[in-house]
Amino acid sequence: MRLTARTPLIATTAIVVAHLLDGWAWSHLGKAGVYDHDAGRLFRVIGYLPLWLWLGTALWLVTRDRRRALLLAFVPALGGLVSEFSKLLLQRERPGLHDGNYHFRTLSERTWSTSDLGLPSGHSMVAFTGAFMLCKLFPRAWPVWIALASGTALTRVQAQAHFLSDVTVAAVGGWLVVGWCWRKGGR
Repeated sequence: MRLTARTPLIATTAIVVAHLLDGWAWSHLGKAGVYDHDAGRLFRVIGYLPLWLWLGTALWLVTRDRRRALLLAFVPALGGLVSEFSKLLLQRERPGLHDGNYHFRTLSERTWSTSDLGLPSGHSMVAFTGAFMLCKLFPRAWPVWIALASGTALTRVQAQAHFLSDVTVAAVGGWLVVGWCWRKGGR
């Protein structure tokens, strides 16, 4: 999770490629009832903010390390907040509302409501922000953390609640939020 000169190029490329694949993902990855099964429910919960508040509390109870517990609890909350503000700025609606086509809401239409907005995915942003923070706190288990967040992103696309680009922007956004928070007080 180090910031290098290539990082902006990699992030931008990932977002552009995801946009190019949005139509294909909408047509081929949809899976009705993805949340009717245990795995789908597991991945959805990883993007559920109260889970991270509980995990931060558990970390504090076990370690009494207040700084690490607060990072685990509140950095995903910040990621969720950034996601909601980004939705208000970008105004792209969820794909299911327009049969997989892009549609942008006008700024005058429900100005302060993020209902039915999808870019970026809030569940994915919370999941990736939490996962990237876990990568900082417990780096040896990074494949597990990234797999859990990626599962959240995949199921959001399978449920046709989000475009592939929505979850990709969320992953990049989560990475940026964690990087900023870590530089400010994580060390």
